[in-house]
Amino acid sequence: MPDHATSSDVAVQAQLDRLWSLSPGADVLGLARITRLLARLGDPHLALPPVFHVAGTNGKGSTCACLRAALEAAGLRVHAYTSPHLVRFNERIRLAGRLIEDAALATLLAEVLDAGGDIGASFFEVTTAAAFLAFARTPADACVIEVGLGGRLDATNVIASPAACGIAALGIDHQAFLGNTLAQIAVEKAGIAKPGVPLLTMRYAPDIAARVSDAATRAGARILAEGTAWHVAEGDGRVRYHDAAGALDLPLPALPGAHQAENLGLAVAMLRHQRAVRVPDSALAAATTARWPARLQRLRPGPLTAPLGARPVWLDGGHNPSAGEAIARSLGRLLPDDTPLDVILGMLANKDPAGLLAPFAPRIATLTAIPVPGHDHHAPDDLAALAAALGIAATTTAADAAAAIDALSRGPSHPVLVLGSLYLAGRVLAANDELPD
Repeated sequence: MPDHATSSDVAVQAQLDRLWSLSPGADVLGLARITRLLARLGDPHLALPPVFHVAGTNGKGSTCACLRAALEAAGLRVHAYTSPHLVRFNERIRLAGRLIEDAALATLLAEVLDAGGDIGASFFEVTTAAAFLAFARTPADACVIEVGLGGRLDATNVIASPAACGIAALGIDHQAFLGNTLAQIAVEKAGIAKPGVPLLTMRYAPDIAARVSDAATRAGARILAEGTAWHVAEGDGRVRYHDAAGALDLPLPALPGAHQAENLGLAVAMLRHQRAVRVPDSALAAATTARWPARLQRLRPGPLTAPLGARPVWLDGGHNPSAGEAIARSLGRLLPDDTPLDVILGMLANKDPAGLLAPFAPRIATLTAIPVPGHDHHAPDDLAALAAALGIAATTTAADAAAAIDALSRGPSHPVLVLGSLYLAGRVLAANDELPD
């Protein structure tokens, strides 16, 4: 099933089953189907509150969380559309600050499928149409919309005149759809640029920045890059941001990781360079309180982590080389440099485990490889062999995260990191009774 979405609500599950029967079996990029589908629904995407549209390889979800936190702190009602969900399909659609209710979700999915079941729209396209329909019908002051895959041909890119667009960190991922080089991927991400709309970007290598700038210029967008139009730096336990409008002295983000100051900076820059809604500086400071699950999330004591007692357990959905680099930087803050780490790893078959692990492999004391249930994944034996080739001496396999944790509970008392897939992260959160809200 696409994204293997399930629901405990019978009516929602009936529509998800129906969606699976009507949708193509693989990801499909392009705007033709979503445009036809939305037209049959009355073009709800043309009736949305001001939209903040965010692309990127890594960090776009965290940036969206920061945007939402600041907008809500300004007293605004905010819709949000993000993907994938971790545990419940409802996580994808947030209406005026609250996750969509099952009854409304079932009705919306049925309406979209009734209108366009013959179009062959993908799982993501149907979900996007349902979200836009909900957003157009529910009063709110702003929308935060995360790109699903790429940018130029992503279903969310039917938004013609957003308030601001942002591109977070860039890296190699989804090569089958976006290209095999960072330059090709950058151009696809920059495809969200719109005429006259500010496009805020992070600081990229000069050749990549040039490709993004060229794409933005062709689209008629105003390119505003970190390092020229805006600046963010972390030091002495604070985040300092400045642009032409002035400086902000902000607390460190609640989200752990050295890279989160950059995501916070991008969100602040997007809000400071738009004119659709008013967000005072006091609300911008509230962006630092944003939380986003499965991004170096420290798990609470729960059924899954109980065998480990007080040992810290972090969960991260990172699955590409740039995520590995960010995790490596963040571990230096979370743990003393000489602290060994036990890793539980599960990855989809189209991801690069060596690229993910290499940046912090010297810190890994043990690696336990597990499957990602319901998805085409790297065989645990293959992951263990690859880890051994990276110099990780103690490698093994387990049937699932619970079995891995049980085995680790009988070993040395190292901190634990579970990572490699957002789908795996959802399983872990559900098993530990930590449902994203």
